[in-house]
Amino acid sequence: MKPLEQESHSTVSPVAGLNHINELTPSKQDGFAFQAVVDDICNLPWEKISEAEVLRVAMAYYYFSVQFRESLEGALRVYPADDKLLDLSRGECATDNLSPYPGVAAEGEKMNHDDFMQRLLALQPMGDVANIERAGAVYLAKSRSMDDFTKAKSIASYEDGGLQRVFGAMLRAPSWDGAGQKAFRHFLEKHIEFDSDEDAGHGALSRHVPVDDSILPLWVAFEDILRCAVPVFTKAEVSAAE
Repeated sequence: MKPLEQESHSTVSPVAGLNHINELTPSKQDGFAFQAVVDDICNLPWEKISEAEVLRVAMAYYYFSVQFRESLEGALRVYPADDKLLDLSRGECATDNLSPYPGVAAEGEKMNHDDFMQRLLALQPMGDVANIERAGAVYLAKSRSMDDFTKAKSIASYEDGGLQRVFGAMLRAPSWDGAGQKAFRHFLEKHIEFDSDEDAGHGALSRHVPVDDSILPLWVAFEDILRCAVPVFTKAEVSAAE
């Protein structure tokens, strides 16, 4: 898979950091429509996917990981002095916290997390993935059209519980024997570890950013690309509608 061209879209002037906002009171995410989409993703039949489909999920997630990095970059454009977001960036970009991993990352090697995903996808053949590539291009076009304030809100929704739940759901898949699957499992398990510390984890570094349902299209697009990648997910949607 060829590296994706990086794009940046920002017409918003940088403002001061957010660290003084809601410092002691984490923002609440219950009641927003995007939470229903998180529920839908977690309720997909992850137990039914094959080992080959785990890799297709990994490829779909690769596009999400590109979007995540670009959204974090957008958050730092509008909140450039935010110490917590800067710490979060150090844990997601140019970092060795996924290293070492055989065939993917050398001891102490620093990389963006989407680079780790791209490398693990090259560990074994995947067959025809043209539909995921098309869906990924659509997904990134949608995310790149969002303003930087919306991107910042999305980061809070991902890191403060959203992705931790999704990763746990993905790990319900029954088979992880291939080299790429094992590397993807390493990625998921490490990220649950990064996000789970209430006081010092990645959620704690982002939950001061207020969220609202302007981020709903990003979560819907993530669900769409997952359904595109795995046929049983599309069938599950049809069955639910019947």
